[in-house]
Amino acid sequence: MRTRAVAALAGAAATLALYATATAGLSQSRSGAYEIASRPIEAFRIGSTETRFGPLEFIGGLEMTSSARDFGSLSAFRFRGAGTEFVGVTDTGFWYFGVVARDESGTPVGFADFSMEEMVDRHGRPIRDKMTTDAEGIAILGDVATVSFERKHRVSEFDVERGVMRAARRDLDFVIPRHELRQNKGIETVAHAPADGPLAGARVVVSERSIDEKGDIFAAIMEGPRRGVFKIRRGGGFDITDGAFLPDGDLLLLERSFNMAEGVRMRLRRLQGEDIRPGARLDGDILFEADMAYQIDNMEGLDTWVRPDGATMVSIVSDDNHSILQRNLYLEFRLVE
Repeated sequence: MRTRAVAALAGAAATLALYATATAGLSQSRSGAYEIASRPIEAFRIGSTETRFGPLEFIGGLEMTSSARDFGSLSAFRFRGAGTEFVGVTDTGFWYFGVVARDESGTPVGFADFSMEEMVDRHGRPIRDKMTTDAEGIAILGDVATVSFERKHRVSEFDVERGVMRAARRDLDFVIPRHELRQNKGIETVAHAPADGPLAGARVVVSERSIDEKGDIFAAIMEGPRRGVFKIRRGGGFDITDGAFLPDGDLLLLERSFNMAEGVRMRLRRLQGEDIRPGARLDGDILFEADMAYQIDNMEGLDTWVRPDGATMVSIVSDDNHSILQRNLYLEFRLVE
């Protein structure tokens, strides 16, 4: 009996040791600096030298790869400097940071000083749960990031400190009734309106395809004098994947469509800032639409910024879903007013 007891205890100890080894491996951080290889995209329309597409002038683009297994799934990003330093989130539970490197003419030539950090819980441990780290939208104001998550729907605030990103400091009321948010079609856009505009700097959120009984997309102003829900008309089979405010207060939306017959498409739509108010049903102007004849993929992240010469710029990134059939792209345009 004693021998059996000793053997049982030894077996249990071995099992615990194996478990400890396995969990230690799981908790080991995958954060760090990554080398990114970039191939320039010189022509936006495949086989064409044209650079003007409606009100957009193509400046340049990149197709990016890395040997690091976690690189990709770039859901959203924001510049912290005009077309230079950026911070973003992935739908696989990572933060990413870097700088857009440029040549003498200002054309993007690569991502430099690039790193990724896993999202962590309040104990500093990597979460690694798709249901709680499916980050889709980001807005930055000072050293505070506001991030939207779908699946487990929420909008949260984080202190931005590269290298030591921590758990959310608080969750916010995103105004849209929670029961109206669809699984995997939740809030994709978080954007700060201009402080001197009618929304007085309020954060605005827009869902991907959480729709009402009329098929309109839910959106909301989260704070300020116009706090409340509004709707955006859905059309053409497009879903909203991101948005950013332009300097004049208009909201630029990035939209994506996919079906087996036509492949992937993207378009940009502009909503008048003055019209964004509770109870509104907005449509806006379509600025540009692209299909597989252009250098696009699953376009998910959008930001706008102002170049030193005063030009309004539009930057877009794609989410490759860690698929060998998709690409990580960065595209840059000048908005010609």
